[in-house]
Amino acid sequence: MSTPPRPEPDAPRDLVGIGIGPFNLSLAALAHPLTELDTVFYEQHPGFHWHPGLLIDGARIQVPFLADLVTLTDPASRWSFLNYLKARDRLFPFYFAERFHIHRAEYDAYCRWVAEHLPALHFRHQVDAVRWNPERDLFEVDFTQLDTEGEAEALGRTYARNVVLGIGTEPHVPEPLRPLVDAPGVPVLHAADYLDHRDALRTADHVTVVGSGQTGAEIFLDLLRHRPTGHEGLHWIGCTPAFAPMEYSKLGLEHFTPDYTRYFHGLTEPVRDQLVTAQWQLHKGIDADTLTAIHDELYRRTLHGGWPDTVLTPGVRVRTAGRLATTKVELHLEHIEQGTRSRLATDAVVLATGYRERPLTTLLAGLDPYLRRDAGQRPRIDEHFRLALAPSVTGTVYVQNAERHTHGVGTPDLGLAAWRSATILNTLTGKEIYPLPGRTAFTTFGLDGHPHIPPARRAPAAATLTPLADGR
Repeated sequence: MSTPPRPEPDAPRDLVGIGIGPFNLSLAALAHPLTELDTVFYEQHPGFHWHPGLLIDGARIQVPFLADLVTLTDPASRWSFLNYLKARDRLFPFYFAERFHIHRAEYDAYCRWVAEHLPALHFRHQVDAVRWNPERDLFEVDFTQLDTEGEAEALGRTYARNVVLGIGTEPHVPEPLRPLVDAPGVPVLHAADYLDHRDALRTADHVTVVGSGQTGAEIFLDLLRHRPTGHEGLHWIGCTPAFAPMEYSKLGLEHFTPDYTRYFHGLTEPVRDQLVTAQWQLHKGIDADTLTAIHDELYRRTLHGGWPDTVLTPGVRVRTAGRLATTKVELHLEHIEQGTRSRLATDAVVLATGYRERPLTTLLAGLDPYLRRDAGQRPRIDEHFRLALAPSVTGTVYVQNAERHTHGVGTPDLGLAAWRSATILNTLTGKEIYPLPGRTAFTTFGLDGHPHIPPARRAPAAATLTPLADGR
């Protein structure tokens, strides 16, 4: 083990961030000009990467480019997407491209550009534990510094007045398929690793895609485009009732506003839990352009007669799965509405089954005696994204993308990143460093008050004209 670097100073930080994904990166970018704040952010990976296994050619993010790290809170920030384009001499090409929704790879490159310029970010730092030190009235954050091979190089500890958790989500593998994903040599993988295995999947005789959301649609389309007509050998199944378009109407999108987030937070816990499940089409549907591209590609393959060798069946869940001989996988399926069952033999399975919030229990084990929980034993989180802790804890733990049960469908949405980051910074400093709008939606959610109508701005008084004298 090499010589440990000089330890962090013993003086406490104002804020320690754990994890550097888009949301904590947003917070770091907005905190950067606040010289009165001493902040540091730790991430175990060697650099920033946003879902690298899903940066499929042509795939776009599902929010406008204005949903970058800062713009919806601070349009003049140097860390805006438009300023990134300017720094790369790409502003005019972007202008003429007329793209409101940018490529995923471009969003990833933009975030990496920001990450490379923020000195408060420390990669290759794995946070091991967070504890409350009652003698010092501070949080202790223990971390392991990793070398270029990902091995432990040095141990460290930072003291903090406040902590923000941005540890993100992790790939979700349904229980029946977990043994196959973990087994060596079995061609069952999560979509998060799709690009690493795409070449092998393109040559497999038969591939099954499980998952009826945007990721499943993109992977099915990518495989379809690279397989011979009449010999596609593709199955696409999912448990939703249909391969449904995402709710993208203007008023429907208002569920991703601060107004709706505040409304959702004020509902009772049972109602919130019902809504999270019922609102799947707000965030688990498929972009209409992707559905169109899939249908166009399938239709093109019928032009000379015959049908493509594809099966697309929604409303199906995987009951069990196992190996079949030495090279195949057998899926035991159940149609939810019909109640019928069948078996499907396939050469490879791609699980586009989404992501789940990483549990906080391991990282926050040292804070467990202080945590306040709801009826479902989940952490209680207030409207300012603070964990509810015992009164004896004078510091604050903020969370990012771990509060869907308290803040609703907008929790993982990139469009709310800057607003949530600004809310955290305003709360942390006790100042309105970033003024936030009082109203963000035309929809009034609930009957407990009249909609706030900001006063209209007065037009400047008309200038008085001085009459000209005759002859001038």
